[in-house]
Amino acid sequence: MYWLIMKLMTHPLPTPFTGAAAWLGRDMTARQTDWLIHLTPAQISGLETAAAHYLSQGRDVGEIAADTFPLPNFAAHLKTLSETLLHGRGFEVLRGLPVSSYTQETAATIFCGIGAHLGRARSQNAAGHILGHVRNIGVDANDPTTRIYQTADRQTFHTDSADVVGLLCLREAQVGGMSLLVSAQTIANRMAAQRPDLLALLFDPIATDRRGEIPDGADPFMRIPVLNWHDGNLTVFYQRQYIESAQRFAGAPRLTDQHIEALDLFDSLANDPDLHLSMQLQPGDMLFVYNHSQLHDRTGFTDWPKSNWPDPNKRRHLLRLWLSMPNDRALPDVFGERYGSIEIGNRGGIITAQTSLNAPLD
Repeated sequence: MYWLIMKLMTHPLPTPFTGAAAWLGRDMTARQTDWLIHLTPAQISGLETAAAHYLSQGRDVGEIAADTFPLPNFAAHLKTLSETLLHGRGFEVLRGLPVSSYTQETAATIFCGIGAHLGRARSQNAAGHILGHVRNIGVDANDPTTRIYQTADRQTFHTDSADVVGLLCLREAQVGGMSLLVSAQTIANRMAAQRPDLLALLFDPIATDRRGEIPDGADPFMRIPVLNWHDGNLTVFYQRQYIESAQRFAGAPRLTDQHIEALDLFDSLANDPDLHLSMQLQPGDMLFVYNHSQLHDRTGFTDWPKSNWPDPNKRRHLLRLWLSMPNDRALPDVFGERYGSIEIGNRGGIITAQTSLNAPLD
């Protein structure tokens, strides 16, 4: 018992958390108009005009910056969105972009342009891609080198390696592929009430697999606690499948039975429909999530049969951005294992010696 008392004294969480980020799924379901924002015709026109002007200059999509993508009809809302992500509930959906009438280049340009007003785009893999493509490419989800978003399997609740993740839905699956969100503060509240001993264990260093994308001189895994209390903020870092696959490395800290029990409870609470929010992203929806306070997930899905499409590539497809936000919270030093630098506004992503930033359109 002494070790537990000392651990809880080291991490004096102000539970229960009561701020906007400590929301309940059932409440968010009832308050859809708070977080589902419908773009106006004027806003859509402004986005299209900005994209057409940018592309007319022959510039690369990956070079978009806020000053090269002016949005006079939308900049004020994006400033509010930034505050919502950093200091509010931690997520928002923008709906109504008519992507079916766009080329993929135009859709990517609009998405990257919006992202540039929120923060700096970061590399999502060792190849330096700042524009990710989330789709099933037929790889084995059980392969420890596989990135789970490249499969049709359930992802499980997790965080991405950046301050903010943005998703633009281009095409839905035939069945499934629901997006799920849950608040880390809400999970911490429940664990503090039910099992404070297990909550304390989530502040221990826990190995997470890098899945083959290893910076020079680094171990093939990271040692970052699931929960981190720093500078008055609770910050979450989590991917259960990658935690489990990290145990294949001899040098990784071993998971005890108690750690596994703590992770199981964390997962059980995240999957409680009373706590999480479920939504089906429609083509044209843009979802932005603050990774430090929220976890996201995607259910498994069945894609459209190739025979149903004139183009076999027209299957479930989302574009993804990872963004580093200005005026963001400080992160504990241990996040340097993942980000390299934890400098505010210049952190996040996957950087190796071979990384060269670019924005592949397909």
